[in-house]
Amino acid sequence: MAKQTVMPKGTGKPLAPFVPGTMADGIVYVSGTLPFDSENNVVYPGDASAQTRHVLEIIKGVVEEAGGTMADVTFNMIMIKDWSDYAAINEVYAEFFPGDKPARYCIQCGLVKEAALIEIASIAHVGKDS
Repeated sequence: MAKQTVMPKGTGKPLAPFVPGTMADGIVYVSGTLPFDSENNVVYPGDASAQTRHVLEIIKGVVEEAGGTMADVTFNMIMIKDWSDYAAINEVYAEFFPGDKPARYCIQCGLVKEAALIEIASIAHVGKDS
């Protein structure tokens, strides 16, 4: 199995030893994505909707760099800081997945930076046989 790194233009240096995405056998694995700018600063502090949109735009960029679209996303792992943001997060999430929805789970947990309200990791099938 050959694998390749998926690194969209403008990607900042990660906080830990990982890459934005890895593709193998037509499957793209998108690393946990936080609402960071290219300098790893949290964007839109206190705004779960804006942070969710930012995270999903980054994920979209990784999937598109690998040759897919958000319609190719089959699974999302969502981590949120506070359940009180759940409705706002779902409203934005639905904009990015208007048709058939990917499978997913959502848990509440602490995130790597205090001001981060959401983190999402994704799997997309972009291969010609997917």
